[in-house]
Amino acid sequence: MITPVLKDEAILADVAEARRDWQDLHLWWLGQSGFLVQWQNRHLLLDPYLSDSLTKKYAHTDKPHVRMTERVVAPERLDFIDVVSSSHNHTDHLDPETLGPLLRANPKLGLIIPEANREFVADRLGMVTDIPIGLDVGESATVAGFKFHAVPAAHELTDKDDQGRCRYLGYVIEFGPWTIYHSGDTVRYSGMAESLRNWRIDIALLPINGRAPEKRVAGNLTGREAAVLAKEIQAALVIPCHYEMFEFNTASPAEFVETALQLRQPQQVLRCGERWTSGLHTVGR
Repeated sequence: MITPVLKDEAILADVAEARRDWQDLHLWWLGQSGFLVQWQNRHLLLDPYLSDSLTKKYAHTDKPHVRMTERVVAPERLDFIDVVSSSHNHTDHLDPETLGPLLRANPKLGLIIPEANREFVADRLGMVTDIPIGLDVGESATVAGFKFHAVPAAHELTDKDDQGRCRYLGYVIEFGPWTIYHSGDTVRYSGMAESLRNWRIDIALLPINGRAPEKRVAGNLTGREAAVLAKEIQAALVIPCHYEMFEFNTASPAEFVETALQLRQPQQVLRCGERWTSGLHTVGR
């Protein structure tokens, strides 16, 4: 099993140390599509999966979720989070065994979700329906200085509820001088790059595990597609995700790196539990 670069006490100590640096953006990959973002002592969690709920759920089925990477940290240890997102209802993006402890550890935690999923989220997390902050495409909300803009995601399709609201979202998040795009789970869809170029995206966080319909899982961008999309949306940097969590649904980042190099698209492959700090890297335009 892959051991995170930093885990448990080590990653908590690293987060605490980074708080002393107010000038830089700090970002940790937590595995799958989960990221911790720190800016001027404010903390954002993007789609965290910090449990073994799926491994337990599918242990005795024909689709076992065998974990490849050890958990970075127990969610209840993250008692300093201001806002957390869920891009859609799949458990690795809306995990009750992660979000339940997070909500208990952070009573004032803001929870950003697709509005179309409000009833489902409230039921899964055992909360009243008016607590989450729901967004649909074109809508925005600001929590703790992080401004979320909802954009479509196509986890194969841009699925909508009976009121026409998207069940799968990506988020463009603005804070200070920074803009991050967290796509959630998505494939390429018509008009995607053109729409995202409305923002000056500093960091794009994109999945690279691709599509495998024979495994009965909804698909994502391949490594090549992620690098091409990053180039087309003029992202200053792209970081891949959604791999090395489950054996049946992973990919090597090699194709992503090769394509990014060919396109001269700046990229950074993080290891699970690794920190990226703006002051130590060039985010060029």
